[in-house]
Amino acid sequence: MLIAGFPAGAWGTNCYLVAPAAGEECVIIDPGHQAAQGVEDALKKHRLKPVAVILTHGHIDHVASVVPVCGAHDVPAWIHPEDRFMMSDPEKALGRSIGMPLMGELTVGEPDDVKELADGAELKLAGLDLSVAHAPGHTKGSVTFQMPEARDGSDIPSVFFSGDLLFAGSIGRTDLPGGSHAEILDSLARVCLPLDDSTVVLSGHGPQTTIGQERATNPYMRQVAAGQGASPAPRRGM
Repeated sequence: MLIAGFPAGAWGTNCYLVAPAAGEECVIIDPGHQAAQGVEDALKKHRLKPVAVILTHGHIDHVASVVPVCGAHDVPAWIHPEDRFMMSDPEKALGRSIGMPLMGELTVGEPDDVKELADGAELKLAGLDLSVAHAPGHTKGSVTFQMPEARDGSDIPSVFFSGDLLFAGSIGRTDLPGGSHAEILDSLARVCLPLDDSTVVLSGHGPQTTIGQERATNPYMRQVAAGQGASPAPRRGM
């Protein structure tokens, strides 16, 4: 398994390229602000051929490079229908009162081919199996992607792309339009808590972690597991 990730743009959004191995087809997860060149560099370095862009949610820091990346490689973008409008109208998703000095530099809109994600969908792309879970709270259309652990005896754990649902030590913000603190706690309980402790978490911002680490130390995960409200903690993401 090959996972090449890098933080992109002003918001340090993690973009991931995922493939069975170098020299094969891949999917691109969340090509955000100023991610296009990083994507091209990773494709060249690992000799990858993209077949799709898949998006954890529609905030501009995760989708700003979707149009150039999809256009350069003639591939579709997958997004949950409740967040699809954000590709064409990112300011509506952020609230008109929020200053966006970078917005004038961005080319917004949809790529030529957009496909919609559904809760429980099983995507088979680039030789990968990705399970989709609808996980609202950060946005109405937030989703996560999970790849199962290896079954070939190589002891590779399950990998969980959490978007801005779960971070190392924290969770995504819920104060923007479409956000809901109650919904994000429900998503944590429903989507994250059942995962094995060994599951590797690759989030939308910040470092890699595991479900076991977050179950033990993340105040939101600990409080949700206890069936209580969550304590305040630093939050990242747009």
